Amino acid sequence: MNPAETPVSPRLADHTTLRLGGPARRFVRAVTSADVVAAVREADGAGEPVLLLGGGSNLVVADDGFPGTLVQIATTGWTRDGEIVEVAAGQEWDAFVAALVEAGLGGLECLSGIPGSVGATPIQNVGAYGCEVAESIVSVELYDRAAREVRTVKADELGFAYRTSVLKGTDSGVVLSVRFRVDPSGESAPIRYGELARTLGVEIGAKVPAARARAAVLGLRRGKGMVLDPADHDTWSAGSFFTNPILPHAAAETTLRRITAVVGQDVTVPQYPADGGVKLSAAWLIERAGFAKGHPGPGGRASLSTKHTLALTNRGGATTADLLALAREVRDGVRDRFGVILHPEPLLIACVL
Repeated sequence: MNPAETPVSPRLADHTTLRLGGPARRFVRAVTSADVVAAVREADGAGEPVLLLGGGSNLVVADDGFPGTLVQIATTGWTRDGEIVEVAAGQEWDAFVAALVEAGLGGLECLSGIPGSVGATPIQNVGAYGCEVAESIVSVELYDRAAREVRTVKADELGFAYRTSVLKGTDSGVVLSVRFRVDPSGESAPIRYGELARTLGVEIGAKVPAARARAAVLGLRRGKGMVLDPADHDTWSAGSFFTNPILPHAAAETTLRRITAVVGQDVTVPQYPADGGVKLSAAWLIERAGFAKGHPGPGGRASLSTKHTLALTNRGGATTADLLALAREVRDGVRDRFGVILHPEPLLIACVL
């Protein structure tokens, strides 16, 4: 047995922020990049499915678990060369951001408080409060499972778009480390998000000390139950469960007319420009479709967060089936009322919505 392999297959519920999911058939904890590559190569050679686990903050795993090898990427640490910082894929994201800010390095502070690991950030182009990792990523080192080799992929090859990249929806590339460009001046990235600008008392586009921006972001996230707290069931979630829908330009006018016909002509529908269309607020649509904060799913073991309607939460004793039943109710309710289809942001493992 590999020294990193545990003799007992743990429940995924013990490794995900939702605290849901059955056991993996086999569990390997990889503490170096070489361990990660070796574990994936071994499973591939045996024709066994592989599930990569970082912080477990973006996974919804079936109650029956995962019928394959779970590789926990437990690599940590980072190195700096001038404005470039290379970070191990398994490094906890917020601890890394906090260390950057403490060292007087800016650029990632608006992404404070996001749970999970560094390696997951380029996969779905993690973003919040007007910033995305795509703006700071220089390159990614990954293991190419088809070529069976480690290679470096530059940022412009990653196909970054809203909450996605060429790495999302495929397990062909295993992220080993990520390189970011940081600002040694200690100033934040430009403040682009209205709520954050108002909290800081600055105009859109202004910069502030990175530490000040981080403190403001953490305060806003805590108010929405988006900073992990074992005692707070509102944080027993996968963060925002649905992505903000983007309407193609050709369909936007018709859909917006339908929405205003339902909610009233005097109501302003939040909308933002997006590549190829118009982006709407999923949380706004969910609330206007009749789902209030705290809305319970069947049986009440899963519910919308009491602080933020975009988070689906485990209230204790929930199953993945409970959570998915609630997600379907919300998705179908928004579709039936407004004709807008919401799509899940977390990865669904051995289950479907």
